Amino acid sequence: MSVAPMIEVDGLEVVFGHGSRAFRAVRGISFSVEAGTSFGLVGESGSGKTTVLRAIGGLLPQSAHVSGLMRLAGETLGIERSRAFRRRVQIVFQDPYGSLHPRHTVDQILGEPARVHGLHRVDDRIRRALLEVGLDASFRFRYPHQLSGGQRQRVAVARALIIEPEIVLLDEPTSALDVSVQAEVLNVLGRLRREHGLTYVLVSHNLAVVSHMCDQLAVMQHGMVVETLNVGQMRTDTPEHPYTKQLVRASRGYDRAAVETLEEFEV
Repeated sequence: MSVAPMIEVDGLEVVFGHGSRAFRAVRGISFSVEAGTSFGLVGESGSGKTTVLRAIGGLLPQSAHVSGLMRLAGETLGIERSRAFRRRVQIVFQDPYGSLHPRHTVDQILGEPARVHGLHRVDDRIRRALLEVGLDASFRFRYPHQLSGGQRQRVAVARALIIEPEIVLLDEPTSALDVSVQAEVLNVLGRLRREHGLTYVLVSHNLAVVSHMCDQLAVMQHGMVVETLNVGQMRTDTPEHPYTKQLVRASRGYDRAAVETLEEFEV
């Protein structure tokens, strides 16, 4: 008997607005993510990748029109997300300062989700969560403004993991950080996935980040998936779609000859 993928997305459509003002942000995309793996959604700004992540997490505004199927471990997800879903699925946002309450200490930030979900031994969980992301007990009673960007993002990761989810949705988790700090946070995320058997869905415009973190990835453009490939294909420079090839060239840094060959792709 085959086991259902941890996450399945089948024909997902997301539309904002009505009539002539309707905007199709996501256009019938499909993919699946096996348990314990990391799946990347990559593309330029406006390609729809964050909208997909928010659709999975049930974080789209009520005005959004969502169709298609989304399943979690074989169970179809409805419009509303239950408390059980929130326990199984957590999200780490792009801005590590904006996502943390500025007037709450790290202790309050980490303790709140544990108490909301009725977990026991909250103090022990807070200490363990900090240690797992490389922060000692001295950070427990600091406020977000007393932390560096990398430390704030580590706290955001600890907050997501303190209730022991199975799936973590990562929305550009390092793009707001200095380059020198990005690798540290990515290494923490990679280690935690291996240690806890987590399933990740990572959104990024940075192919280097996706190649480092993910087993498979889907390349998005204008709300559509133009190509799905594994990281081995990306690293050996064997993508097939011209847009993917262009992303790979752009990820290698500035090259005047390459810039002169860039194309505009129509919707």
